[in-house]
Amino acid sequence: MIGASRLGDDRGSAVVDFTLTSTLLLFVFLAVFQLGLALHVRNTLISCAAEGARYGAREGSSAQQGEDRARDLITRSLSARYASSVSSRVDTTSSGVQVVVVDVEAPVPVVGLIGPSSGFDVSGRAFLETQ
Repeated sequence: MIGASRLGDDRGSAVVDFTLTSTLLLFVFLAVFQLGLALHVRNTLISCAAEGARYGAREGSSAQQGEDRARDLITRSLSARYASSVSSRVDTTSSGVQVVVVDVEAPVPVVGLIGPSSGFDVSGRAFLETQ
């Protein structure tokens, strides 16, 4: 009789349920936060690289000025850590059009120990105005 009444006793199960559920929800929240942070940084880098390419493609500007502009925008928007590897060049497309390309390599922001080991490689392109 004593053993049967113990099996039906629910005292203390709410604490265990709360602990297990809150732990699971914490991991889901951190995963969504990590994804959102990484997407924000990626979109900001793409925007800064494209703006730098447009700036460097203007008449009277150079690809180096576009690179400097992109580096400045990244430093202002995110951090100097993300602007350490910015490069620019002038490419020619298959149809003979010259394009300013600004490339950015940056690390992925990681919350906690879980995250990708590689970084972002993004680029912005703009047609040269002087053709």
